[in-house]
Amino acid sequence: MKINELSTPNFILDLDALENNLKVVQDLCNKNNKELWPMTKTHKSTKLAQMQIDFGAKGLLVGTIDEAEAFVESGIKAITFPYPIANVSNIKRAIELSKKARIILSFDNVESAKLWNYELVKQDINMEYFILINSGLNRLGVTPENSPNLAKELSQFKNLKLIGISTHPGHVYAVASPEEVSPISKQEVERMSTAKQLLQSNGFEIDVVASGSTPTFFDVVSDPSLDVLRPGNYPFYDNIQLSLDICKEDDCSLTALGTIISRPSEDLFIVDVGSKCLGLDKGAHGSALITGFGKVKGHDELNIIGLSEEVGKIQIIGVTTLKVGDKIQIIPNHSCSCANMTSYLVGYRGEDVVDIIDIDVRGNSKKPIL
Repeated sequence: MKINELSTPNFILDLDALENNLKVVQDLCNKNNKELWPMTKTHKSTKLAQMQIDFGAKGLLVGTIDEAEAFVESGIKAITFPYPIANVSNIKRAIELSKKARIILSFDNVESAKLWNYELVKQDINMEYFILINSGLNRLGVTPENSPNLAKELSQFKNLKLIGISTHPGHVYAVASPEEVSPISKQEVERMSTAKQLLQSNGFEIDVVASGSTPTFFDVVSDPSLDVLRPGNYPFYDNIQLSLDICKEDDCSLTALGTIISRPSEDLFIVDVGSKCLGLDKGAHGSALITGFGKVKGHDELNIIGLSEEVGKIQIIGVTTLKVGDKIQIIPNHSCSCANMTSYLVGYRGEDVVDIIDIDVRGNSKKPIL
């Protein structure tokens, strides 16, 4: 089957572009002696996670306990949780996983660690953890200056072992220009270096410094102060990454395939791709560089100006060769949320459909047992 024969809307994945993206990032990590632990919330797929491991990733950073369980069940043996977990049910599930794989936790408060230690003591199990550092996003983490105080408080929990510090410089997605990425990369490294120095001067061993975002990755991958890098978006990229000059259009492996279904006026197309495919957001932290609701691949004369649930409005700027019945590929603004809107991706090479990739760990995918 050819991709042009697919029904629409559909989510399609350029496997050549995907594999190149995985290779480029992994090669940079290898060259700079960095471990790659990619964030898997981007794709939520055991098949794509295994591809990342096969390319050389040492472990995975997961968004949910469901992801962790699915990946461990599929044979992946190294998982990090990037956020504190404070739900006792989830804690018990993660402890069970620690009997099958290396599970690393993350804390920025004593209360969640206390819940963990209580359950760990009951089973005489020890687990490793990172202290979360706030590198500027102001979401999770303590300041570098407060990290020794937190480490001292956490040291009371004998079944928890501190192995390092971690951060996510997600505020990079709110920059107003590509030129503002590098200063945030510098801030990321400086704050992590400060935290490590302060912790070490207070007697704490810091074996691992971990950080990650796709926009800052290329700036910080060669910095010797970081040991583990954890970008997430790089397998797919998207319109946000394009706006930051992080990638080229051909690097964007995930697109929504749609058909132009109407031309109500000379300057307007209607396409059968709406918000239930593309979403309405401009990134988790609101990129000021995004003006529309996606980018039509290969057609700069088109601007997606509005989305209903199942259809979209595309402004025609000047002349276009497209007509009603033609198919187009739309690069989503935010591929991470876009991929979570489908249960599968259609993999293709050139014009040929060659694979179906299950998105088998979508949000809330594991049903409770009643």
